[in-house]
Amino acid sequence: MSVSEKNSVVEGDQFSVEDHRLLRKVDYRLLPVFTLLYLLSFLDRSNIGNAKIDGMITDLGVSPAGYNTALAIYFVGYVVFEIPANIILKKCNPQVWLPSLTLVWGIVSIGQGLVKNQAALFGIRFLLGATEAGLFPGVIYVFSVYYLRRERSWRVGIFFGGSALAGAFGGIFAYCIGLMNGVGGRKGWQWIFIIEGILTVVISLIAYSIVPTWSHEAKFLSGTEKTRLLERLRADSDAGTDQVFKWSSVRDAFSDHLVWAYAFLFHGFSFVLYSLSFFLPTIIAGLGFETWQAQLMTVTPNVVATFSIWTTVYFSSKWNIRAPFIIGAAIVAIIGYIILITCTSPGIQYFGVHLAAVGVYTGNSLLLSWPGENVSGQAKRAVAVALQVSIGDIGAIAGCLIYRPTLDSHLYRKPNFIAIGYLLFAIMMTTYLWVMMSVENRRRDRLLSKGEAKEETEEERIRLGDRSVRYRYQI
Repeated sequence: MSVSEKNSVVEGDQFSVEDHRLLRKVDYRLLPVFTLLYLLSFLDRSNIGNAKIDGMITDLGVSPAGYNTALAIYFVGYVVFEIPANIILKKCNPQVWLPSLTLVWGIVSIGQGLVKNQAALFGIRFLLGATEAGLFPGVIYVFSVYYLRRERSWRVGIFFGGSALAGAFGGIFAYCIGLMNGVGGRKGWQWIFIIEGILTVVISLIAYSIVPTWSHEAKFLSGTEKTRLLERLRADSDAGTDQVFKWSSVRDAFSDHLVWAYAFLFHGFSFVLYSLSFFLPTIIAGLGFETWQAQLMTVTPNVVATFSIWTTVYFSSKWNIRAPFIIGAAIVAIIGYIILITCTSPGIQYFGVHLAAVGVYTGNSLLLSWPGENVSGQAKRAVAVALQVSIGDIGAIAGCLIYRPTLDSHLYRKPNFIAIGYLLFAIMMTTYLWVMMSVENRRRDRLLSKGEAKEETEEERIRLGDRSVRYRYQI
């Protein structure tokens, strides 16, 4: 079957009642549970920022620099276990693997509320990063075997919205749980970790019965629905095939310059994502507000960012373009940081915080779906997604270390300048991907129009993946 014929299977029938019903059924099964798990993941990693301003640093005897080290150590564990976790996922069942990860990191998160000193805090943060490492790339990969390429971006946006919602709920939870200070002889910051960790454990046990397995084995679909789902996937990419893991696919991922570009793009955005999420309560408190006010005032920037994610990703998916929206999001974030740096009015600076949050979260939601849409070959895609997050989170480590106490004057003025530099770097990487993929798409179009392209069998097309002359990148 030719590419045009294959595409007609998708394009011609995409608005059929049956396909709409099938997509809604997949959405209802995947999106709520995965978004909730990611919300919990982001909540359990970032609530340390709320615990900090609630007295954790003083009670544990953590030095100012030690707090930054504790933040960075989390990402060391995350980076180290990212790619191995996705390789294990490819060989296992997501219905077991992803809830198990959630269960383990929930237990580790509870442990954050039981530590007695700085060394213990360092150890527990490393374990938290190691256990959370497999969720995000794992879910992105599972999306790639259920949705067509153009359908993934919007779903990843909904899923990533859990991170912004975590920031919103985190502020509310921290304020309410902080009122438990003294209950059971424990501090309020300890209860923040313990109660939110227990919530994660409970949800993980429920998730075992909700998280789906691979699309070709999906038990929540009828036989007819499963057949149609796989037909749509095969017509669009390799996602509808059951491919055997090969180490050559891992080598293909590491040798592809576009895969590295996706990784460096997230590196630029990850710096601002985590430095903003971890230090937002501190920055707001630095505007002159009390601790309880700062906890609650983290809510609105994250809520606004959530709606920005969902709105922007909707139009990006509708018009099937990514790069211009990513660049636009980076520009909005840069404007927010400039306002934060140059203005002196707390009200205007708080507005700048909103712009920074909108740009940072929206840009991340778009770029994180890009390799899942464009890298073909299941094992190669699994590695590419994990590599993107691994290299990206090295940027998070940099952010945690650069936003250090010695540079906290004027609401972290110098680190905010560095954040602008990282966003400009992200714009450069987006432009590189945009140009390189556009050039390659045009080259392949010319070969086909001139009849110079070699005919490919179904097996060859699957083996070549995104190197096939008939494959087109999503720009």
